[in-house]
Amino acid sequence: MFVQTYPVEVTTDGSGDATVFSPELNGLLDRIQYVKDDFADGVDFTITLESTGETLWAENDVNAAAVRAPRQPVHSPAGAALLYADAGEPVSDLIAVNGRAKIVIANGGAAKSGTFRFVTV
Repeated sequence: MFVQTYPVEVTTDGSGDATVFSPELNGLLDRIQYVKDDFADGVDFTITLESTGETLWAENDVNAAAVRAPRQPVHSPAGAALLYADAGEPVSDLIAVNGRAKIVIANGGAAKSGTFRFVTV
């Protein structure tokens, strides 16, 4: 298995907002790591795929470094959601990515920064 990490540093403007793009991601998204540098507590961020708008991570009021492993629900060839038999919970799988991720920051504090690391396998 080949693991690739794509770090993206983000610095906010004077209003505490920022929009940046990752480099081209290619593979299955295993996790996104948020490393808090000096973003204000309560920062909001939304990370989507540029080409499809698919949400990879959206969270408000983040105060500390965090790691998220986004997954997507899977379906049968007929389009029905696949469920685990015992609990009826959705089956999920890694998200295939091929292109840039768009990172939108709000309430990050003026001229503050943080880093996002996209890890693909």
